[in-house]
Amino acid sequence: MTLHITATIERWPVDGHFTIARGAKQCVDLLIVTVSDGTHIGYGEGTAIYYQGETAEKCLGQVERFSEELGGHPVPIAREILQSILPPGAARNALDCALWDLEAKQAGVALWALVGMATPPLPLQTAFTISLGAPEAMHADARSAADKGYGLLKLKLNGDADRDRVAAVRAGAPNAQIIVDANESWGGIDIAAEAEALKNLGVAMIEQPLPAGRDAALADISSPLPIFADEGCHIAADVPRLRGLYQGVNIKLDKAGGLTEALALRRAAENAKMQVMVGCMLSTSLAIQPAFLVAQKAEWVDLDGPALLLNDRPDGFVFASGCLSPA
Repeated sequence: MTLHITATIERWPVDGHFTIARGAKQCVDLLIVTVSDGTHIGYGEGTAIYYQGETAEKCLGQVERFSEELGGHPVPIAREILQSILPPGAARNALDCALWDLEAKQAGVALWALVGMATPPLPLQTAFTISLGAPEAMHADARSAADKGYGLLKLKLNGDADRDRVAAVRAGAPNAQIIVDANESWGGIDIAAEAEALKNLGVAMIEQPLPAGRDAALADISSPLPIFADEGCHIAADVPRLRGLYQGVNIKLDKAGGLTEALALRRAAENAKMQVMVGCMLSTSLAIQPAFLVAQKAEWVDLDGPALLLNDRPDGFVFASGCLSPA
């Protein structure tokens, strides 16, 4: 059986603005991969990990470079080969997820059953991202999100007057649970003191305060809040190094390089007694479908990518009352 693999790039506009410590985005370029056996078609989507130097164009080139080699094998073997010929990243993610999707369709089963789940996935509460901005802007965004029913807000911070931003969000959404993402920007900050101040403002968790290459410093820090690795954790092999530094890991399929490695990373984190968060890049519901399965056992879920875009794909996930559910 020959598999026909194709890839394209789609540009999707952001709804309003999306700003983090590293910059702002008005649109996102998505890598779309299709794998066909002549009868069924599997689909996958990836978002380039820009802080790793990826672009959608580079990822497209990676898929095109190996499509013929992978196309000569049955799906399970092609997926196994894929893990060794492409590094973790958006290209491997889109290909891996497309192969999983195709295999499920070939077998006539739902993807959740193919990955070994005993029951269908359940709706999940998801965080909604509040972009980095002036305190008054974040206050307004938080109030708007709370009015839409989001009870869990994830704040983007940058190490500059972050307490003012958190206080503004707390005022705008007094009943919401808050987690914060520093995106590696707290290199010059007393993390323990900052965590104590944020805890007093009702923050429940901190994501990636230090640059990934400097996270060994966390061993000497006693934080009153759990700290999760994001940029510092990509694959299952990272977990032994992170244990004792972080209390949890953020699994993103684009970082891991697909559903295959994301499932392995979740197992590794669970075995290390670390908590799990499942996140996403800016993306449509096509990318969220496999991540939604990984997130079924997660302590924290941040799969709001489609809700941050101006539009989503037809029959995408439904975001209602702070939860996401399949259409």
